Amino acid sequence: MNPGAWWRQLWGRWASKPGADSIPEILWQATLQSHPFLAERPSDQLWRLRGMCAQFLRSKEFSGAQGLQISDEIALSIAAQACLPVLGLGLHWYDDFKGIVVHPSVMLAPRQLQDEAGVVHSYHEELSGEAMPGGPVTLSWEDVQEGSMAAGYNVVIHEFVHKLDMRDGVADGCPPLPSRDLALRWTRVMQAAYDRFTEALSMADRFGGPPPWLDRYAATAPAEFFAVACEAYFVNRQRFALEWPDLMQLFDDFFGVGQAVS
Repeated sequence: MNPGAWWRQLWGRWASKPGADSIPEILWQATLQSHPFLAERPSDQLWRLRGMCAQFLRSKEFSGAQGLQISDEIALSIAAQACLPVLGLGLHWYDDFKGIVVHPSVMLAPRQLQDEAGVVHSYHEELSGEAMPGGPVTLSWEDVQEGSMAAGYNVVIHEFVHKLDMRDGVADGCPPLPSRDLALRWTRVMQAAYDRFTEALSMADRFGGPPPWLDRYAATAPAEFFAVACEAYFVNRQRFALEWPDLMQLFDDFFGVGQAVS
């Protein structure tokens, strides 16, 4: 049987009863084994995450690009990682899009750049993932599999955090916040952290100092700093708490899924 058709039939059966127990135990345990940072969550959070994954899979449409067949492994892996950032916020934060496109490896996206003389240059940019405002999320399955707790790297969390950031219409590193006080605190803490990161990166590049832990791509813009920081926050909370204690508390308060860090 065609794997893609089998997958759609499988999730179709689950969709009729999208609770935590609708996901087969063997498949759920395999997903946790593949992503240890998920397995480290408290048992009550894991049960809620499992149920949210079932709802997520019912409401989203997966498609494979370049011949990639979307298997149950691929779909649940992406769903579990994508749902973690909204576990305390609610799945409605993802209600502005439906499609998730998975490529087997990096994507080549057409880009244009106008120089100071007004000449437009066309080129292709390699992407491991991309989030479109109001549109789909695209991911490289190869990069999804290369997630690293040690490096604080996770392309699924990165792109889906961009979707949170875009909820108010612009990706600026500040998602919609419930109060003015939190918004003011967010701006103050995030700006200080971004400045500290870019300064540490500059010192490392110029004088050979130790590079900061987060991926240097975080220095591109505040929106990228937010997404990269969230990758590390969710996949390696222990180190993130040591490196970025102010961000740790800020993110715990916003995402609502904090837990004790030993």
